[in-house]
Amino acid sequence: MADITRRFGFRHLRAAPTAHIRHLRRGEIAHEGTGLAFWFRPLSAAISEIPADDRELAMLFHAGTSDFQDLTVQATVTYRITDPTIAATRVDFGIDPDTGAWRSEPLNQLGTLLTETAQQHALELIARTTLADALADGVTAVRTRIAEGLGAEQRLADIGVAVIAVRVTAVRPEAEMERALRTPAREQVQQEADRATYERRAVAVERERAIAENELDSQIELARRQEELVGQQGTNARRAAEQDAAADAIRAEAEGLRRTRLATAEAEASRLLASARADSERALGEAKAAAEAAWLAAHQQVGPEVLQALALIRLAEHLPKIDSITLTPDVLTGLLGRLGQSAAISQSTATGQGSER
Repeated sequence: MADITRRFGFRHLRAAPTAHIRHLRRGEIAHEGTGLAFWFRPLSAAISEIPADDRELAMLFHAGTSDFQDLTVQATVTYRITDPTIAATRVDFGIDPDTGAWRSEPLNQLGTLLTETAQQHALELIARTTLADALADGVTAVRTRIAEGLGAEQRLADIGVAVIAVRVTAVRPEAEMERALRTPAREQVQQEADRATYERRAVAVERERAIAENELDSQIELARRQEELVGQQGTNARRAAEQDAAADAIRAEAEGLRRTRLATAEAEASRLLASARADSERALGEAKAAAEAAWLAAHQQVGPEVLQALALIRLAEHLPKIDSITLTPDVLTGLLGRLGQSAAISQSTATGQGSER
């Protein structure tokens, strides 16, 4: 939409770069071109604004196939006004000099013309096509037919409109029919999925079998190696036992030899000790015998009274302990008399021996 400014009863118009402006003053062209900016008097001006850019027109319509099925066609047409002068004379693109807005709806008029023309060509094509063919090749066929039909439409050329491109985005049946048509494909896809599942399971079972065989082979190999290990361990144990037995025999022999030597040494020591003891006892016996002989020889020279006294002394040495003794006068008198006699005899004997010396 053009930008219009008011100043002192005049109007200033400034158009967009994509808008073609056609200014008539008293029926004659005063300004014409794209992206213009000028002053004008609103009472004597007739201005048209024709879009010069590409326009997108979306359309949606229904069509019936040859087997009486309803289809929905969704398409988009790209068009452009190639001759703004002719379009301004055939379609009302006049704008309000005060607001810059179109007085009518020229783009809706062009859209209706393009939609009905495209729909007419699409209906003619789909009416001679079955539902299966329309769903299989309908998009390409409808796009080609619409593009050719709009390109050959004389009325569009007369108003300066050219179709740039045609796009058909969907050719779809009714919802129930679409679900019905999807069922075989869905079943086929499900069968393929089941088959893939079964194949995957078969492959998994085969792999599990291979894994089980590998595990069994591994267990067999492990058992064989364990058998070899047990045999080797038995051999090692037997060798160790033999070595231990040999070592024990050597130790026993050494111990026997040591004990023999020890016994020999002990026997020799015992013999020497016994010989020494025998010599000692023999010497002691000889000394005792000499002492006894000397003692007997000494006692042979004394009288019987002295021998009795010595006997009493020896007897007293071997008697038990006597705490008290009672002596009667009779016993004491006789004992003192005997002792006096013995003392006199001993004194006389000693005196005689001294005189002899």
